[in-house]
Formats: sequence, structure tokens, C-alpha cells
Amino acid sequence: MAWANDTVMDYLQRWLEACPDRVWLRDRKGDDFSEWTWQSAFDEFQAVAAWLEAQYGDSGTSIGILSKNRAHWTLADMAILASGNVSIPLFTTQNAETTEYVLNFAEVKLIVLGEASNWDKIKPILPAGTRVLVLPGVDAGEDVDALHWNDVVQEYKGQRAKHQCRHDELFTIPFTSGTTGLPKGVMQTHDSMLIPAVRALDFFQIRENPRLFSYLPLSHIAERAIVWINSLVCCGTITYNEDQNTLVRDMSETAPTLFFGVPRVWEMLHQGILAKLGSQETLDAMLADDKAGTQALIQAATGFTDYDILLSAAAPIPASLLRWYETLGITICEGFGQTEAMGLIGNTPDKRRIGSIGHPVPGVQVKLSEENELMCKADGLSTGYYKQPEKTAETFVDGWVHTGDKARIDEDGFIYITGRVKDYFKTVQGKFVAPPPIEDAFAECHYVEQLCLLGRGYSKTVMTCVLSPAATEQSKAAVEKALLEQTEKVNNAIEKHARIGAVIISDEPWSIDNGMMTPTLKLKRDQVEAKFGERAQELASQSAQTKAIMLEWH
Repeated sequence: MAWANDTVMDYLQRWLEACPDRVWLRDRKGDDFSEWTWQSAFDEFQAVAAWLEAQYGDSGTSIGILSKNRAHWTLADMAILASGNVSIPLFTTQNAETTEYVLNFAEVKLIVLGEASNWDKIKPILPAGTRVLVLPGVDAGEDVDALHWNDVVQEYKGQRAKHQCRHDELFTIPFTSGTTGLPKGVMQTHDSMLIPAVRALDFFQIRENPRLFSYLPLSHIAERAIVWINSLVCCGTITYNEDQNTLVRDMSETAPTLFFGVPRVWEMLHQGILAKLGSQETLDAMLADDKAGTQALIQAATGFTDYDILLSAAAPIPASLLRWYETLGITICEGFGQTEAMGLIGNTPDKRRIGSIGHPVPGVQVKLSEENELMCKADGLSTGYYKQPEKTAETFVDGWVHTGDKARIDEDGFIYITGRVKDYFKTVQGKFVAPPPIEDAFAECHYVEQLCLLGRGYSKTVMTCVLSPAATEQSKAAVEKALLEQTEKVNNAIEKHARIGAVIISDEPWSIDNGMMTPTLKLKRDQVEAKFGERAQELASQSAQTKAIMLEWH
């Protein structure tokens, strides 16, 4: 399936010629479906592409997309690249300050607007002169002089953009969600989006005509790479999730053959299954009574009945969670990639080791620096950070990407991420602590759902946590007893300088809304430190003095 120097438009052209009437995109609203074939999608986005070319030329004008996932998100993306311009994906959950920075930094001239929960906050900070093109069914507000997608399609019906895409042409700049500081714009070409996908086809044994399900924000590069790009490379059909409330329904009916979830998604699905059944004890009893029947029931409910691979990436996933899914006959494979370098490393169903991110995909070279930082080299890398040559030079060195992750490689070639370079810290003993392995071990306690280990400069490390729904069914004393027992269990297995001296229980979940997680559901460790750090350091000192494990509800 690999063709040298191909573009997104080249792949689409193949399916236009081979199967123009095959369904490519599917939207759902209630019981009603809207579908686009390869031909009808092409006709619609090319009309908009012709309009964009007439308005902005074909020399890389920045055009934002602010919308929940829907077929028109992808149609807008296609129209922008077909016209020779550059899409700037915007998160619908991002705060106004960060969005304003992106709009100004990327010099966005037009926003394609769909349903966006943050639109009322974005409107007042739009840079002067920014135009708005609203998607069907969307109201930008009476105070916005908006253009309308359907009007453009009607006016330019039958027209095509004249631009000819090039394989090394910049066509999108996703901005990293920014776990610390301001987000960076990562420049992507047709090569950097297509080559990793083609490289991974045989490795992950992805079938032709896959069923794909889009639910993570399309402003997240992984969602576009795994869902949208694979649909183009493999002639797949994408079904878009209607909303969060219909996630399980839509997954079940789609039965995706390729599915990607960040660890937080896998955890929420885990908690949702237990909530539906009542408790872990109920599930255990069902499995003991009828293992095959129970597994089939849950697989059908989630849609995981006929898949090539289920992927987890973007952050570490607890080994205990992977094993829990295995009891249901569901195999999740952990992988590794970054916005700067996608499709690098992965486990597969027949070659997998829990706790590892797997082996390099063929065509990818890996090595460890003297500081054990993972470095990767491959075709199809990002061309760097937009308008930030110094940061580009720091990350991309002689063809190698410095991933920012520390790693180790075992005797069988499996690679293990031991933590982010910037997340390692030293306690007062002057020895380094890597949080992820300790958090992973603590996560075996099913009363906790979110975890963050603190300890930079502390006398002891401190585990901050959010309780799981299962904990709310227990008494406070029972929860505290379980957490203290888990702390002792973890401490007995780790080096003395890393041992946990205190546990802080957060009174609210960490979320995008309260600023503790990024729009891509990654934990902002610096925000956890800002909220709990002062008290955590006091508890660490008390623990060092009393030799006891402290526990506090916060």
C-alpha cells in the first residue's frame, strides 16, 4: 500500500476511482444517520476548497477548526489541505487564554466553527479581522457576522481547487496540549502523516476496509493519524461519536476493528463497566459462573468483538488495568509515538509484554542517550516547531528525535518508559525518583482512579490521589485502611529514598474543567504540585519525624 511521495489527495483519488459509492464518513444524531461516500465527500469539500483558494490563495494561510468530532470536521480538514492552506486544530475544551495565544501565534485568518462548548469564551478574544465559517446546524450568535458552509458549497458547486498538493508540503499545525507552559505548534506534512501509518500497517496487521470510530478530539493528532489517515490508507469507514452520553452505544454499534484510547479512557470504561454491573465482586461471580458468556456480553456491549488491535498510548497505562481487561478477553496493546514522531513503537496481540511499550516498528531506529533518554530515528518525522527554530534544534538532532522520555530496553528488545525526563525529581536525600512505576504499583488498589506522586525536595514522597467510584461505596475507615495497606505494600517493593510518607486524597476528580488535565486527558503534574505541594511537603516532614505514614483528605 506504500507509494513513494504520495499525498493525502493521492490516496483519496484511488478510492474515488475504485469505489466512489462506498461510504467513507458517517454522522449520527439520535436514530438518524448522515453518510458521505468518497464521491459525495469529495464534491462537497472541493467546493469549499475552491472558495478557500479564491479567498486566501494556496500559499499556506492558517485556518482554524473549532468543532466537536463530526464528518464536517474531516471535510473541513480536506478542504483546507486541498486548497494549499494549513489547518490549525483548536480544542473545544481549551481555555480562552491558550486559544487566544494559538490564534495569534499561528496568525489564523478564518475559523471553521462547529459545536464548541468554549465558543462563548472564544468570541470576545478573536483577533481583529478573523472570519468565521459555520458548519451546518451551528449558530455562531447574533453578534457574529458569519459565513455559512452550505452557502459556500452551493455557490461553488462543481468547482475544484487548482492547487496540486506536494508530499513534503506543510498542511496542518496541531498545537501540543501543553502539560507545562504554552503549547508548541508541531508542523506536519503529507509525509509525516502518511509514512507512519503505512509503516505500521503490516506491523499491526490492519485489515483493508477497517471500521473506524472517532470520539477523541480530532484536534488531538493521534485521533487524526489513527482514524482519519488510516481511513485514507486502508479505505476505511469512519463513524463519529454523537456525544459523550452515547459513547458506549456508538462503540457497540460500530464494532471498530482499530481503536485507540488514552489511559484515562480505558480507566473510565473500566469504571463504567463496574458501575453497570454493580461491583467487582459481581463481575468476579459472573466470570466464575460463566466466563465465556460474561466475556461475550461485555465485548458486545463495548463493541470489542472483531478487532485487529486495541491501542493505548499518550501516557502510561497501569499494568493492573491491562490485566483486568484480559480477564474479559480484551487485549489492549500499549504503544508509543509523539506529535513530533508518530507510529514508532508498539506491542501487538501476538508479541506483547505488559508494562512495555513494545518493539520498534520496522523502519524505526531507537537508542538510549547516556542519560537513558529514548531517541528515535525514522522517515516521516515532523519538520519541527512552528516559528521556534531553537526548540526544533533541541528536539531534532542529526535526524534523531529526543523524545523527552527515559527508558530501558530488556534482553528481548522490549522497551519500557520509566518516566518523563522533566518529571524525575530528587528528594532531600539527593537521589532521583521516577514517579510512573510507583504510581503504577499503587494503582493496583481499586479504590483509586487518578494518581500523582510528589516529592521534589521533600523528606519523603507523597502520593496524591482521586478515589474511584468503588471507594464511594465503602466507609471512610475502610478506604483509609486499604490505602495505608497499599502504601506499605508499595514501600516494601521500592528503594528507601523513594518510599511514600503520606497519602493525600483529593476532594474532586482531576479534569479539564478544573485545569488539572490537558484537553488530551494528560495529567498536569505542575498543577497538582501547585494545589497540593505545600501541604504535601508538610506531611512529608511529619512522616520523616514520626516514621509513620500520614493520610489526609483534602
